[in-house]
Amino acid sequence: MPELSRRAALRLGAGAVAGATGVWALSALLDPTAVPATPSPFEPAAPPTPPVASVLPTRISGSFISGARGGVLTNWIIARPPGQTGPLRPVIALHGVCGNANQVMSFGVEDILAELVKAGRPPFAVVSVDGGDSYWHRRANGEDSGAMVLNELIPILATQGLDISRVGFIGWSMGGYGALLLGARLGPQRTAGICATSPALYQSYTASTLGAFDSYEDWTKNTVFGLPVLSSIPLRVDCGNSDSFCPATHQFVAQLHTPPAGGFSAGGHDETYWRQQLPGELAWLAS
Repeated sequence: MPELSRRAALRLGAGAVAGATGVWALSALLDPTAVPATPSPFEPAAPPTPPVASVLPTRISGSFISGARGGVLTNWIIARPPGQTGPLRPVIALHGVCGNANQVMSFGVEDILAELVKAGRPPFAVVSVDGGDSYWHRRANGEDSGAMVLNELIPILATQGLDISRVGFIGWSMGGYGALLLGARLGPQRTAGICATSPALYQSYTASTLGAFDSYEDWTKNTVFGLPVLSSIPLRVDCGNSDSFCPATHQFVAQLHTPPAGGFSAGGHDETYWRQQLPGELAWLAS
């Protein structure tokens, strides 16, 4: 094959370049979007696509070893309304004697939370926890279920996607008393509201049931009568007219500077009454 002259090679190279340019121009006319564009290094990068928030489960549970309760395995449950993707404020629900976290949720908490959100009420979470039967305060044996709630449970809630800047309390019987006590101790800056249902209140140590307090001194340190701070926190108190704690609850309400929400109605000291009151009480806590 004869060797190409230098001039012929140059003509051939120029033709190839022209042909490539023609193909590039033709493809641009047929499909302008196919034209490759080299971004300038000075142009800002396109903003990243924001991640889609995942929907949080309506119920989760866990446990921890509580130092405040003397090394007892302590279970907790968090109930949320359906469809939540962001942090919610919690309402801490305290059970009565012989109760536990599961008993509280059995009152229908999850269904009521769903109905409230469906009705347009602000969403919140309800948290139940095992507290034993020590009346939610420090006892002579060192057990302190109140400190467990304030110093152990609430920090755990922050790790579970809840907003603990302000919390609410609700409780039944012993837990109603505990809700008043712990809400008062947390203070008006942190306590958004307290709902006490059939609270186990005693006007004196001698009138208290066996096991509620260790001594007269224990009662005086932990009674909720005469606490000025409770006048600075929104309160709701519900009690059945046939409840044995009704007289003491009337006395407690009478000594408050600000009348609480709720009231007295037909019913006793039992789960039937508590279930009847719960929808209105959670609606009040949502307001």
